[in-house]
Amino acid sequence: MRFTDLVQKLGATASSLTVLPDVQPEITGTSPIHQAQPATLSYVESTKYAPAIDHTVASALVLPMDEAIQQRATARGLAWLATPQPRLTFAQAIALFYQPFRQPPGIHPTAVIDPTARLGENVAIGAHVVIQAGVTIGNDVCIHPNVVIYPDVQVGDRTVLHANCVLHERAQIGADCVIHCGAVIGSEGFGFVPTPKGWYKMEQSGKVVLEDGVEVGCNSTIDRPATGDTRIGRSVKIDNLVHIAHGCQVGAGSAMAAQVGIAGGVTLGKGVILAGQVGIANHVTIGDGVIAASKAGIHGNVRTGETVAGFPAV
Repeated sequence: MRFTDLVQKLGATASSLTVLPDVQPEITGTSPIHQAQPATLSYVESTKYAPAIDHTVASALVLPMDEAIQQRATARGLAWLATPQPRLTFAQAIALFYQPFRQPPGIHPTAVIDPTARLGENVAIGAHVVIQAGVTIGNDVCIHPNVVIYPDVQVGDRTVLHANCVLHERAQIGADCVIHCGAVIGSEGFGFVPTPKGWYKMEQSGKVVLEDGVEVGCNSTIDRPATGDTRIGRSVKIDNLVHIAHGCQVGAGSAMAAQVGIAGGVTLGKGVILAGQVGIANHVTIGDGVIAASKAGIHGNVRTGETVAGFPAV
């Protein structure tokens, strides 16, 4: 599409748009600025990446509200759009050119579905999916091949379950969630009581609840507790290879990067950010808005708004 049409679709105002008189590029997709292709849109988030403007072959850029950066793009003869949040605008542009694969509605003949399961409208169920007794699937849910759903699970509208993920018994998955390949939701918590004769297994009778808009990365695990709930709040984003143990409570809008490990009974406030390989000990409470740097080892409570790093975290 023409760059001016793209800008209109992004909802930008005319005052934030510069198109050189002789530059009306056709935009066929998006690309990173260091690997850009002709006829694509790229972006620069800050002055750190401004030198790339001098070499990129992208036809148009999303830029920050920085006159020096904008002049640099103009000198190259590039079309550009300025916005207070260039990364967000670029993400919106990607969505105009690319949509992830989604199975069309329908049930593959190899799927095994218990007759007591209730399916909503426009559900897509892929090959070799297993849906057990008492399951409820909402409208417009997409279930990719080899997904296994244990009894009495609830899956909300428009949720996407990618290949080979497993939802254990009584798990409650909200609307607009995404569970990626190999993730396990509601598996048994690690509960064993020491006795003179050895370990006594404590049955895990609770459940996992994912509120609306939660995304869980590949091969991540969220365990159910002995009693009660493990609850993941609205719009939480979980990367690959994350483990959340039994009974944890994760506040809305939090995010955690790959290889985070959270022990049992931890409470995270709203908007918490855990960088890669952060570890949190049992029954720690983390306040709202806390940021933990990569590899931080958190053994005690952290007050609201603090940033911690190191092992032990300070």
